[in-house]
Amino acid sequence: MPYLLGLLGLIVTVLILLSRLADAGIDLGGLNPFLWRRRRAWRQKFEANPLFGLDQPMDVAAVLAVGVAKADGDMSTQQKQALLEGFQQTFNIDIRAAEDLLSSSAHLAGDGRILRDQVHDVVATNKEHFSDKQIESTLSLLKKIAAVEGASDRQRELISNVEASLRDQPSTGTWE
Repeated sequence: MPYLLGLLGLIVTVLILLSRLADAGIDLGGLNPFLWRRRRAWRQKFEANPLFGLDQPMDVAAVLAVGVAKADGDMSTQQKQALLEGFQQTFNIDIRAAEDLLSSSAHLAGDGRILRDQVHDVVATNKEHFSDKQIESTLSLLKKIAAVEGASDRQRELISNVEASLRDQPSTGTWE
């Protein structure tokens, strides 16, 4: 019986101390591992680059096309016009939807550095959603956009990286 009273006294003392710490502004809820895991997962999702969260093949193809146009810097007027026409023909959308897709893709692509450096990671989340026909039309759209002002080395490299990522081709580098 005295052990039981001692245990109950200890529990009440700990609860009162925790209550006093909470009143003083010290939150011990952050020590909860379940809460920590949930907060960490939300933070990673919230702070992640939206390029890696695209969930539609059309969005990925549009961002890749804008990335090809921006490979050498900002897009020219001819490239923007070719992108709008390419979006209308490839995705069967009207001019207003093509303009919206171009503006959102240009915002997501930014300066295009992430697309050049991590194109495989951008494509990887949607690779299984692409059909063979969609892969071919995406690659033809990219080549058409690159040919507007003559394909540069950066554009050709980006297109080959996209093709390798979409078709799961191993890199053809040599051993050093």
